Amino acid sequence: IGIRDSVNSKFEAIKKVMTQSGFTSKLLHADRRSGVQHGSIHKPIHTAVTYAYDDSRELAAVFQGKQSGYTYGRQVNPTVDALQNKITMMEDGVATAAFSTGMAAICTTFFALLRAGDHVISSFFLFGNTNSVFKTFESHGIEITFVDATNVANVAAAIKENTKLVFVETIANPRTQVADLINIGDLCEAQNLLYCVDNTMTTPYLFQAKRAKASLVFNSLTKYIGGHANALGGAVTETGLYDWSKFENLYSNYKKGDVSSWGITQIKKKGLRDFGATLGPEAAHHISIGSDTLALRMERACENARTLTEYLSSHDSVKKVYYPGLSGHPQHQLSTELFKHCGALFSIELNDEIDCFDFLNRLNLVISASNLGDTRSLGIPVAHTIYHEMGPERRATMGIDDSLVRFAIGIEETEDLLADFEAALSL
Repeated sequence: IGIRDSVNSKFEAIKKVMTQSGFTSKLLHADRRSGVQHGSIHKPIHTAVTYAYDDSRELAAVFQGKQSGYTYGRQVNPTVDALQNKITMMEDGVATAAFSTGMAAICTTFFALLRAGDHVISSFFLFGNTNSVFKTFESHGIEITFVDATNVANVAAAIKENTKLVFVETIANPRTQVADLINIGDLCEAQNLLYCVDNTMTTPYLFQAKRAKASLVFNSLTKYIGGHANALGGAVTETGLYDWSKFENLYSNYKKGDVSSWGITQIKKKGLRDFGATLGPEAAHHISIGSDTLALRMERACENARTLTEYLSSHDSVKKVYYPGLSGHPQHQLSTELFKHCGALFSIELNDEIDCFDFLNRLNLVISASNLGDTRSLGIPVAHTIYHEMGPERRATMGIDDSLVRFAIGIEETEDLLADFEAALSL
């Protein structure tokens, strides 16, 4: 009776959280309504990697998946579980697996689900490290076709008999191309393809990829969700929309229970457990606390980005501004239809006579640093840093000019940021 009462109590607590409609309200009260000890409003940091059982039969039952519980810190942790539940709630998903970084989430998911001879269709416009690892997967027998994903026709034309999945980012970094998300989702559904969407640039506050029929949603928790540049983390969320009974690469011992859980189970077992890219409890705690203010930070940062891009687009020293919120952006109309706001990242090309390094050095508030999603505004010369390894030919095909500077805008006062850019451009 005690166990049943406990389960019912936890279920009622979860129902209370889910009946709150506000994005922030759900996040703020998720921990305290899921059985946190001593009245704490946050899930505590559980540092133990070992979990003991008085009855060894219980330990065996947990290992075999017959009973819920904790086995070993590389695979499970209560603090990480609490964060995973919050990410699942944000993305309106079924379950989430958290990893040590966003790249770890992508790499281990591919490692778990793909085999030599499989074919992947990817957006041509990718974060540099994602592009790099996809090239590495090619050397291990997984074929990758890169296409312009701003038009679903390019994705459709690339489908082969051995195609297993399609991978896109919502808004590309750094040139801000926007994928044809809804139409690609419809195509993947019709062709029974796994649809993977990296939602890092928009976050689940600006866009829930489930709306586009995404099968798996990736987030770099290091960025906007954590929001304070004090912890690394990544996650993949199962939306529950894909029929995993039709996916050929699943191992039979993971085909148990609800079909919607088969994929995420294999990702956790063959990816997280075997690859070992574990998110630590301290980092999970930092990210979880940071996520509470995601909506507030995104509202301020997006408004700052919108104001700055409008100013820069008419400045004589700026050749080009790349931001979906501007009416001249090729996917502006699509962005306004899909996203709550058009994000807090933009890039500019400076006039030929302006040295991008000197310009960045003249900025006072904007920090020269590689990251995005921080509370502080950051700027970086793209071709010379995060895209340097690609070489000039590859950069040219991606439209990365040597003068391109990427800005990830934070939550400073708008007037101070405007003054900083004006002073740096006036010299």
